[in-house]
Amino acid sequence: MPQDKPFGIPKQLVWEAYRRVAANKGAAGVDEESLGQFEADLKNNLYKVWNRMSSGRLPSSGAGGVDTEAGREGRADPRRADDR
Repeated sequence: MPQDKPFGIPKQLVWEAYRRVAANKGAAGVDEESLGQFEADLKNNLYKVWNRMSSGRLPSSGAGGVDTEAGREGRADPRRADDR
């Protein structure tokens, strides 16, 4: 019996996020992989992103934060209980 993932992230949500990035012609991520490189193995890459996110194993990169006058505001890290 497979163990449930600690974070219930629907695969559809990952697909929709990818579609928004692709529509905006997203830039390479912190891993320097271009959108074209990601799309070369799209199904497998989307699965890896979903699996790592829902398992809480997506590495923290500092990406997604915003510099404001009050300081740096980042997105919640699903691996930290105080960010939920």
